[in-house]
Amino acid sequence: MIRINLLPYVEKKKKEDTKAELFVFAGVILLFLVLLGSVAAYMIVTIGGLETDIEKSEQRLVVLNKVVGEVETFKADKMQMEKKLSIIQRLEENRLYPVRMLDQFTSLVPVKDIWLEKIAEAGTELTVEGMARDSIAVARFMKSLETASFIKSVDLVSSKQKDLSGHKLQQFTLKCITRRSM
Repeated sequence: MIRINLLPYVEKKKKEDTKAELFVFAGVILLFLVLLGSVAAYMIVTIGGLETDIEKSEQRLVVLNKVVGEVETFKADKMQMEKKLSIIQRLEENRLYPVRMLDQFTSLVPVKDIWLEKIAEAGTELTVEGMARDSIAVARFMKSLETASFIKSVDLVSSKQKDLSGHKLQQFTLKCITRRSM
């Protein structure tokens, strides 16, 4: 019987298969490393782009913060100007108030019955002191004052009879609450 040794052929085939497996394995590892390198390169490029975007955004934020600061300054200046303008407007409106009030006040005084000695204004309170022929003249004067556009209310503080040159006169003091709009 003839014997053929097939062992070296199988061993050769095994060696070739092992070599092929090593090449495939090395190829897979090489492909994996190339893929990993390309992903890393992509990430580096993306991170670099994001960092430049962040830097640009931070620079823009600095510029916008300056603009916001200027806007806040303008708002504060505007509020100050509006306050000043409102004060000027109020002063302008009230500039002629005393003249109008005294003009209207003099037209309300009965010439033959009442003599005014003192008129004083403190805030919205007007104090009127004077002499009258009698208490009826004082009452008529108070009613006429209540009809005035600049008077809210009239109160009699004091009224007493006084003898002056042999004539009995009524000395009075009135407190009036005024309003500014005429």
